[in-house]
Amino acid sequence: MADHKLKEWPKELIDFHNELDEVNLGPLWASAFSSREPQPRPIPYLWKKELLDNKLEKSKEMLQVGFGSVERRAVYLINPGMKQLQPYGWGGATQNLYVAVQAIAPGEIAPSHRHTSSALRFIMDGFGASGLVNGQKYAFEPGDYLITPGWIWHDHINEGDQPVTWMDCLDVPFVMGMSTSFFEQYPEPQQPLLYPDDYSTSVYQGGMVRPLSDRKPSLAPLGRYKWDLTEKSLQGMSKFEPDPIEGFAVEYFNPTNGKDANNRIGARMQKLPVNFQGKAHRHVHSCVYHVHKGEGYTVMNGVRFDWKAGDFFAVPAWTWHEHINISDREEAYLFSTNDLPIMEAFDFERQEEYQQNNGHQEIIDVFQPILP
Repeated sequence: MADHKLKEWPKELIDFHNELDEVNLGPLWASAFSSREPQPRPIPYLWKKELLDNKLEKSKEMLQVGFGSVERRAVYLINPGMKQLQPYGWGGATQNLYVAVQAIAPGEIAPSHRHTSSALRFIMDGFGASGLVNGQKYAFEPGDYLITPGWIWHDHINEGDQPVTWMDCLDVPFVMGMSTSFFEQYPEPQQPLLYPDDYSTSVYQGGMVRPLSDRKPSLAPLGRYKWDLTEKSLQGMSKFEPDPIEGFAVEYFNPTNGKDANNRIGARMQKLPVNFQGKAHRHVHSCVYHVHKGEGYTVMNGVRFDWKAGDFFAVPAWTWHEHINISDREEAYLFSTNDLPIMEAFDFERQEEYQQNNGHQEIIDVFQPILP
């Protein structure tokens, strides 16, 4: 039976609403299609490193990556607000973003495939692994950001002596919601190499210059954004006053067109100085944060979410949020992904700064995370 509680309707209209529902029809006058502001399905949420490590270690004991076993060993984040979507909440950390923690052990090969969804990786731990993307081989090192735009062949291999772990982010929920998901397996375990190793990383090591051959826009001219260059940029910004909301923040972009590096998914790295107390704001685009270094908390809609290195947390659309670094000795680094490119493409984006209490929310509760 339909449930229409937005307004007290006369009994005869309630009966009519239910009558419509029984024949797969609905009353526009009783629906909430035009809400006054976004009402996202996902909720503010945080996943602890201890829990993710525990489940990923268990998967290592049960699964081997490669042909004849599983293609990828990844445990993804499901926002409780997305959980009812089947199968498995569409892997939704937010309404448009899938995020997972993936590991590859020494000697394993994650076979080559491609899919409609755009993908990116932020390397968390370990050395010795690499990814093959569109004919180029990129080394994986902690702090690196790597991209795989939609429908590009990609595979991973660990030729080292230690496990390597990284964060994945894809726009799976968006692609699933649009019913545009395609997937194709490459006929061989790995695609052929077409360039020298780390080719684009080498030709772009000059920073804000580009090879003349890349003057025309292309999809993925630079596939790997090295941590040392990102950190150097943040250090340069740190000579000046931090932004009152974000601290010191940079975004990864495509050097041939100035747009986000990974077309439909944005990515940023930000540094919160010691004792930083960011002011609150909200926006239509959603974000998923990975704590790269440091310790602090984020207040979302009045709830305090405490985090430290290795944790993940989700900021849904139109959610008040502010970041605080609790240390007076150590800076905090937050890597984040977002669906801002999608919002901007449809002209949906809107932002608002919190005006009360000098920009800071009142903390009314503290989030209690699930631990192993």
